[in-house]
Amino acid sequence: MTIEEAIQTALEYESRVHAAYLVAAKRAEDAAAKRVFSVLADEERGHITYLQGRLLEWQREGHLSAPTLRSALPSAERIQSGIKRLRSKVRGSETSPTAVIEALRQALAAEDETSSFYGRMVAELPGEGQALFARFLEIESGHSALAQAELDCLLKSGFCFDVEEFELEAG
Repeated sequence: MTIEEAIQTALEYESRVHAAYLVAAKRAEDAAAKRVFSVLADEERGHITYLQGRLLEWQREGHLSAPTLRSALPSAERIQSGIKRLRSKVRGSETSPTAVIEALRQALAAEDETSSFYGRMVAELPGEGQALFARFLEIESGHSALAQAELDCLLKSGFCFDVEEFELEAG
């Protein structure tokens, strides 16, 4: 796969993930859940814009610069640490709305598929492509960890979004 093809494919993956978070935000009734999904949707939209810029750069100049790709989310390790603390505090067994759980499952599947693609690109592409997709892999792994953690909390405890154990804007 060429770098141009990889960027075009990444745009397709990012668009699917973005759409999944928009659906999850729309289905969520809880304000904190809407906020989490909206932050994730906004971040994915930023990825689309970033990739579009890299694609134009590649097509015009035949190389990629390395502008910083920022994330509004903490690292996967910080998310996991927060989840461990959260699980020790959360009590209850209410059933969470099925639509939100299904939207989270779809978002998680899209994140996992996207992360897998980025992992392959890091392994297969030459230097410029590796550098581009390594940062995406790191960020998407954090998104997957957050989506999985939220899903776990909803399925095991009945609530999670309203307990703030880590900041979403740790960047």
